[in-house]
Amino acid sequence: MQRKYNLAHLILASVVVLGLMLLMVNIEAQARIAFSSNRDGNWQIYVMDADGDNPRNLSNNPSAEWDPSWSPDGKRIAFTSSGAMDIAEGNKQIYVMDADGDNSRNLSNNRFFDDYPSWSPDGKRIVFASLRDGNHEIYVMDADGKNQRNLTNKLRQDDNPSWSPDDKRIAFDSFRGNLDIYVMNTDGGNPRKITNNPFKDWDPSWSPDGKRIAFTSSRARAGNPEIYVIDADGGNPRNLTNNPHDDIDPAWYNPAFAVAPTGKQFTIWGWLKQRDR
Repeated sequence: MQRKYNLAHLILASVVVLGLMLLMVNIEAQARIAFSSNRDGNWQIYVMDADGDNPRNLSNNPSAEWDPSWSPDGKRIAFTSSGAMDIAEGNKQIYVMDADGDNSRNLSNNRFFDDYPSWSPDGKRIVFASLRDGNHEIYVMDADGKNQRNLTNKLRQDDNPSWSPDDKRIAFDSFRGNLDIYVMNTDGGNPRKITNNPFKDWDPSWSPDGKRIAFTSSRARAGNPEIYVIDADGGNPRNLTNNPHDDIDPAWYNPAFAVAPTGKQFTIWGWLKQRDR
């Protein structure tokens, strides 16, 4: 009887291990980064696997579109659209679309230039930059576009806000002598620089576990913008895209369980964290 009991437990344990292995493979396939690229002749929203493989066009329309940001549940992407083919033309506004590229709609919907959207961890708000006060400042609005309000009021150009997964910090880029990545508290206090080099670094996006920040940098090949990743404390910067095209605007997707692209470590992050985000 004891032998049968142990055999039953062994079979059950094997089934559980196999199920976890299959789950990890499926989870790893979900880990994606959205970004902008002009590789097809017009700035569009793309998505790629977290290791840089399998890039594909998501927005695929005549208007220039960039600044993608995943909603916490992975069902929507906020982004900037000019409403024109040229990224420098039109009236830049905050849009949102479904994760498959369908159902695109204008959220900010005003006569000012608004760009650089980023979702709050609970999915109820979107932080963004706006020129409505004469220089780029950080604003926030509800996820449906209502209740737009100013969070900063400074003379410096502060752009590209990105909420940390724990809702305690906001990463952003700022031109304070040079364009670098900064991190501040969500109330705007305690700003600190995490990149410091003679090249331009911008477009920060937090990893699902809050330990790394993806960003755009001109440090490769004499100014060609590419996607980099750095530890949240500023250490260990490394190139992800490494190709002759211009790749910008990384946005990390936060799946229910996140798999780190470096080392393929299985981490139980997303679902519980997203529930209290």
